[in-house]
Amino acid sequence: MPPTTGLIIGRFCPPHLGHSYLIDAAAGQVDHLTVIVFSKVGEAVPGELRAGWLAELHPAVRVAHVPTTLVTDWNDPHIWEQWIALIRTVVPEGPDVVFSSEPYGDEVARRLGARHVCVDPDRSAVPISATAIRADPLAHLDRLAPPVQAWFERR
Repeated sequence: MPPTTGLIIGRFCPPHLGHSYLIDAAAGQVDHLTVIVFSKVGEAVPGELRAGWLAELHPAVRVAHVPTTLVTDWNDPHIWEQWIALIRTVVPEGPDVVFSSEPYGDEVARRLGARHVCVDPDRSAVPISATAIRADPLAHLDRLAPPVQAWFERR
């Protein structure tokens, strides 16, 4: 049987323990996992840094940083085409499985010809969101991996 491939996409701004839970769950279900970190200029945490943290935290996973200026409008088919084309710059073929905790995961998987596995959509395993962390990082340090914690503490 050929190796299975998986994909996770997101901003990971900042990466938190819920993201690590998702990545670990996905990595345990496929032979090869790619994580794409999308970033835009001016975000709270630089994209290269986020991708570096994820690569450090998950060394068995391929992490790719992809800067973009694309807007997120899941109701616009043209924008969907642009997002899929951008994903294809990193993953030209496959994946077999798209992993997410988000409602858009079904459509991403469909457009890539993959199946979708939704991991902890209620965030009960690690109850945190990047939005909450951006709003008050110091209140959520316990939900961040050590290198991410250290970065926020220095700021």
